[in-house]
Amino acid sequence: MTNNYSYQSFLKDQVIIPSMLLKKYSLLGLNESEVMLILQIHRFYMEGNNFPTPDELANYVTLTEQECSMILRKLIQKNIMTIEQNNDDNVLNEQYSLEPLWLNLYTENKKEENKLSNDQTNIFILFEQEFGRPLSPFEIETVNIWIDEEEQQPALIKAALREAVLMGKLNFRYIDRILREWKRKGIRSVEQARNHSKAFHSNQNNQDNKSQEPKRDVSLYYNWLED
Repeated sequence: MTNNYSYQSFLKDQVIIPSMLLKKYSLLGLNESEVMLILQIHRFYMEGNNFPTPDELANYVTLTEQECSMILRKLIQKNIMTIEQNNDDNVLNEQYSLEPLWLNLYTENKKEENKLSNDQTNIFILFEQEFGRPLSPFEIETVNIWIDEEEQQPALIKAALREAVLMGKLNFRYIDRILREWKRKGIRSVEQARNHSKAFHSNQNNQDNKSQEPKRDVSLYYNWLED
C-alpha cells in the first residue's frame, strides 16, 4: 500500500445500503432491476445530483435509457418514489424523493397499507390505455396527488377520466377540473357523480334543443357511470 493511499477518500466513496431494503424489497413488489435503479438514485443523491436523467442512470446499469425511464415511471406508480419541487434562489427545480420507500420499510405494521389496491394500480393502466401512451413521471405524480393528498377515490378518478374521454377533452387539466368541481359540490361517490353528470348533460341537451343545433344523445355522457 503506497503512501498516496487515502483512507479518507476510501471512506468518502462508500454508499450505505439499508439492509431493510435487501430484506423486504420483494414484499414491496420490487424486482432486482428496480432495486438497482433505486440504489443508483440514492448514490446520485449522496453525490449531490437529486434528479438524474434516465440517460445518466443508464451509464451505470445494464439497462437502456428507455428501460430506465420505464422503471422510473413504475417506481412512481408504486408509490416508492415521488417527484418534489424545491425553490433555490427563486429557481424552481425538481428532484426525486425516496422518502415513501423509507417510510414503507421502517414504519411498523404498514404491510397491508403500503400495498396498492387493485383499483389504484389499475388507474395507471386505464390512463395509459386511454392516452395511448405511457404516462410521464409528472402525470403519474399528478394521479398520486389526487389519491394521497386530495383523497380522491380511485373510482371517482376513473369516472372523471371517462367523462373527459367522452367529452373529447382528454387532458389532465380538464380531468383535474372535473375532480375539483365534484369535490366542491360534495360529490364523493360514483353514484353521486352519475346523477350529477346525468343532470348536467340533460341541461346541456335542453339548451341545444332551444338552438337550431342537432340534438345530442345525452345518454352517451352518463352511461359510463353505470355499474
